[in-house]
Amino acid sequence: MKTALIFGSSGLIGNELLELILKDNNYIKIKLFVRSDLTDVNSKVEIIKTDFNNIENHKDKIVGDDCFFCIGTTRKNTPDKNEYIKIEYNLPIEVAKIAKSNSINNFIYISSLGANPNAASLYLKNKGQAEEELIKLNFSNLSILRPSILLGNRKENRVGEKIGIFAMKTLSPLFLGNMKKYKPIKVEYVSKAMLQVAQKDYQKNIFESDEIVKIGTDV
Repeated sequence: MKTALIFGSSGLIGNELLELILKDNNYIKIKLFVRSDLTDVNSKVEIIKTDFNNIENHKDKIVGDDCFFCIGTTRKNTPDKNEYIKIEYNLPIEVAKIAKSNSINNFIYISSLGANPNAASLYLKNKGQAEEELIKLNFSNLSILRPSILLGNRKENRVGEKIGIFAMKTLSPLFLGNMKKYKPIKVEYVSKAMLQVAQKDYQKNIFESDEIVKIGTDV
């Protein structure tokens, strides 16, 4: 029986993932690292109120088997560039280093379609640089998922993203062959794929969006 750690359980992917793990008998315990206390939680869940600016203070709690990292932000929510980089790049690396030092061998990270350390986009650049650093840590099992635009019900209103989703949905029938990875992806497929790559050895580290769909629908 395993312990899962989830960073980002209040987000679109993390919340869906939490629901899946609650029903999964392979896990006896779920640690949620959150900014605020939660109420009415399942007996399987341990809430860890977390100061993400000082993640080292929680080192003794970052212990378990499978560490799922799906924290992310936007420039709209985090206009300060340094703070944005801290969340998108520094935080996943800091968490991963602690997890590795505490003998967690399975790390699952949500990146993005188009992640590239040399990208002009700060978002894609941060994701690409984070991927590089995670690979250097030499986890026994590291899974990096690169989903396309997510289809799901967000709590926040992202107008630009909604426009992008509409455009991508319209163009989806044209995305064939190598272009399949650009199709919008249902959040349920991403969360199911996260759980699958945590439990099976797929003999690879990076999963493009079309591969995520295949794994998420094969469950």
